[in-house]
Amino acid sequence: MIALVLGCTVPKSKLNTLFIVIDQLRADCVFGALAAHLDLPNIRALADDAVSFQNHHSVTSPCGPSRVSLLTAQYASNHGATRNGTPLKRDTPNLATVARAHGHDPLLFGYTDTSHDPRFLAHDDPRLFSYEELAPGFDEVVRMRMEGDSSAWEGYLRAQGYEVPPYPEMYRPVGDTPDSPALYAAEHSDTAFLTDRMLEELGNRPDGWFALLTYIRPHPPFVAPAPYHAMYSNGDMPTARQADDPDWHPFVQTARAKSSVASTVVGFPDLVESDDTTRMIRKLYFGLASEVDHHIGRVIDWLKDSGRYDNTLIVLTADHGEMLGDYGLWGKMTFHDAAFHVPLIIRDPDSTTRGAVVSAPTESVDVTPTILDCLGLDVPHSMDGRSLKPFLQGAVPDDWKQFSVSELDFGNPIAPTQWQTAHGLSVDAANLAVLRKGSLRFVQFAGGLPPILMDVSNGDESENLTKNSAYVQTMLDLMQNLLCHRMVNTDGTFSRTLITEDGVKVAS
Repeated sequence: MIALVLGCTVPKSKLNTLFIVIDQLRADCVFGALAAHLDLPNIRALADDAVSFQNHHSVTSPCGPSRVSLLTAQYASNHGATRNGTPLKRDTPNLATVARAHGHDPLLFGYTDTSHDPRFLAHDDPRLFSYEELAPGFDEVVRMRMEGDSSAWEGYLRAQGYEVPPYPEMYRPVGDTPDSPALYAAEHSDTAFLTDRMLEELGNRPDGWFALLTYIRPHPPFVAPAPYHAMYSNGDMPTARQADDPDWHPFVQTARAKSSVASTVVGFPDLVESDDTTRMIRKLYFGLASEVDHHIGRVIDWLKDSGRYDNTLIVLTADHGEMLGDYGLWGKMTFHDAAFHVPLIIRDPDSTTRGAVVSAPTESVDVTPTILDCLGLDVPHSMDGRSLKPFLQGAVPDDWKQFSVSELDFGNPIAPTQWQTAHGLSVDAANLAVLRKGSLRFVQFAGGLPPILMDVSNGDESENLTKNSAYVQTMLDLMQNLLCHRMVNTDGTFSRTLITEDGVKVAS
């Protein structure tokens, strides 16, 4: 249902911007197959008062690359930071640098997982020893890290009297089973701490603030504080999807060997793969997602109680998804929808549309151009995405995209991955692209592995139709779509710039 309400025009200099990124939340937790099993009242209430994009996909994975694409609005093949730890070129424009150049002060509550360009730093610069560094342009208000010992949250826990072991032991549950509670109370969790700090900081700032709030949960290790560790029961969890042939494609065969349910928790290396185990881990994931939802509710309530709600552009999404045991896979290093399909909810105070659901394909590269557009700022030519603002006004552009594309680099230049060793792939050939068009999914590998064509209209993503003669033309058409997409979306930094006898000319 679409409801039209009177819009309120807010001066752009006074408009607040709240950009919320949840780590590893798959879309069907909010609306879809898993939604009926998961309590997310605050996120869904926001969706009812905003515009939801339900065919929205991240253009890459895992955390570092996905956030680079989200902030730079570039496909991975353009920004090149395709792995956790692969540097981002220093002069690449992003949401924060563009906003800052126009007078905004982008504040970061959380993390961006950006690896810095080593060409411009001393060899012993601390920023060259972690992929969990800060994207240019942001003022890091709260330093949150998962793998290091420099997180503000860890210092906070120690101040509360906790004995905090080093990563990853701090995420070991206190008990004999993975679903035992975390060592910290819910009011002291990373999610609670980050929310507390943001509300404290923004409460002291005048209107016009710009905040990126990034929650690490429900990213693994899966450990939840009480009562969230027992908020759901194993028996109520939906079963994971299974393939008739678990090893139906060489990539999947290797992915299953690489993926392990034991890798999702700390302290249980012998955790056995089983339906019961999958249900237990899903229960923890759901509990962590519900904890994030609770604190998002606190943020929304604060906006309303302080009179800021109708003066704030709110964007909520996730960086990528999570397989949760579907097809025997965990994490996000695959081509399946669950690894890339993420929620996107946008509430623009100037919009006249509330409760709308957009089914047109949209991508994570579209988010930054949308925020810039809503702030009245021009989108740099380097950005591949397009503004979604027309959808916020109830319109669908005539020339809108007909498909979405995601890329995944599954190589490692320093320590070859199992895919590289199992299939004899060079680091440059260990990547794939997946194109989604309607119910069709086409996966092209750079080398060494056969392509995949799937019709997912029945919900199954485990049958390759490339050998079916009835689908030859379909595959060729999708292959052409993918090729044209890559040709159109080359690096656009200077694509509209010419050096002429009259000097530099730039198209509008």
